[in-house]
Amino acid sequence: MYKKYVKLRDKRGITDYRVAVDTGIPCSTFSDWKNGRSNPKLGKLKILADYFGVSIEYFLEEEKEVV
Repeated sequence: MYKKYVKLRDKRGITDYRVAVDTGIPCSTFSDWKNGRSNPKLGKLKILADYFGVSIEYFLEEEKEVV
């Protein structure tokens, strides 16, 4: 999930801090996700999905590797 978040964030050219300010999700939460200390709850996924204009399913689907 975190990799997909980073793709969306980088595509917009914004930082975790900007996302945190805009969404109310603390920067420390992004760090916890990145380092595997926690997994996002559905409510936070909904906030991010709305913010980036994607579906919650986008974050939940596993990325398929191209071989």
